[in-house]
Amino acid sequence: MAPKFGTSGLRGLVIELTESLVADYTRAFLAACNCNVTLYVGRDLRPSSPDIADAVMSVARAEGVAVVDCGALPTPALALASMQTNAGAVMVTGSHIPADRNGLKFYVPGGEITKVDEQAIIAHLGRPVADETGTLKTAPDVIDTYERRYTDAFGADALHGLRVGVYQHSAVGRDVIVRVVQALGAQPVTLGRSDVFIPVDTEALDLDTRDLLAGWCKDYGLDAIISTDGDSDRPMLADHTGAIVVGDVLGVLTARYLGADVICTPVSSNSMVLQMVDFKQIKLTRIGSPFVIAAMEDVLALDPAAKVAGYEANGGFLLGFTAQMQHAPLAPLMTRNSLLPMIAPLVAAGRNGCAVADLVADLPRVFTAAGRLQGIAPQVSEPFLDRLTTDPMVRTAFFDVGGGETRIDTTDGLRVTFVGGDVIHLRPSGNAPEFRCYAEAGSAGKAADLVARHLVRLDDILR
Repeated sequence: MAPKFGTSGLRGLVIELTESLVADYTRAFLAACNCNVTLYVGRDLRPSSPDIADAVMSVARAEGVAVVDCGALPTPALALASMQTNAGAVMVTGSHIPADRNGLKFYVPGGEITKVDEQAIIAHLGRPVADETGTLKTAPDVIDTYERRYTDAFGADALHGLRVGVYQHSAVGRDVIVRVVQALGAQPVTLGRSDVFIPVDTEALDLDTRDLLAGWCKDYGLDAIISTDGDSDRPMLADHTGAIVVGDVLGVLTARYLGADVICTPVSSNSMVLQMVDFKQIKLTRIGSPFVIAAMEDVLALDPAAKVAGYEANGGFLLGFTAQMQHAPLAPLMTRNSLLPMIAPLVAAGRNGCAVADLVADLPRVFTAAGRLQGIAPQVSEPFLDRLTTDPMVRTAFFDVGGGETRIDTTDGLRVTFVGGDVIHLRPSGNAPEFRCYAEAGSAGKAADLVARHLVRLDDILR
């Protein structure tokens, strides 16, 4: 399958991300998007990332752009640095997908690229090669600035007394997380560090990983375990039993702790947020951070003082207002982030004298689950999804929920609500050859069972 380009960037097999292809997209990005002649470049820990980053920097310098080599660092740390200096950025990462794949994420000075930027980049492909010499320097303070953003705001005693496991695997932010947790007063326990890249999808953890987390919690007496995906923009938090607190629940807990009153989140997120009195307005979007950001910008255009926050089902959190914290204000950062939705629920639990599991138990009793089939090309999944969307008889034959449908939502893929409130949501991934299945039910077990049963059916059809 050829590399795919969209608002999540360019992604594909490493063998297909040739130097000429990387160069073509880099030149197109620099021509289409005003980066103010400065480009920050970062990368994750995949074996292929250093060479791809070198190719990006070489092309940018040939275009006369001043390049800042940030090395290996979390995507939100790179975005923060470029946005603070009004520059563009390119992150070399394949996020959560396997190491045989990689990609590029593009940032304009204002943040993530939009759909408009995406089309402009495509229109500029095929530009002639330039032969200038832009400057090259490193930025050793980028990670320090990112860490201080949270340690200054929360303070040295925010996590006092907690034993927090850090599942390091091959996440690029694995050492950053340890330092931040320690600076906030917790005792970090490092776990599972790997020199081989491990593709951890925080939205769809496999059973072996879940069992591993539960064992670590028991063996080390942990209050929680935290981790991220490969480029450290999606969070993972397990409570003291090792049970995963899913991303859209982390989003709710974080937004409530920060005092947000307007929430922007994809239609796939847990609908319990619609039942909560903590928030004045909920705006549901298509799936993907660019759509969440666009909704947040619409809110701020009408009311610049709005306390708006966004989050995704994968846990990535976007802050659209200055949150007044205990020790220092936390400035807006409207790009997907992982540190904040891991720290804030732990701090909130501590200040309430309870465990994170207790905070979760007090939320409306709506539960979600998610799973995916890998290696499913869009040209295979999309015709099936079209038939399912347009033909009620096909839906009746496919869905195994136990009640008739009450609502159809096609905001992003197909989301069907059934008698009794159960939900099944199907969609092809926008940035990988995957087909995703989400479920919502009145218990965690039932939501997981709905996903498992429908993944089996999808596998039979789509393979």
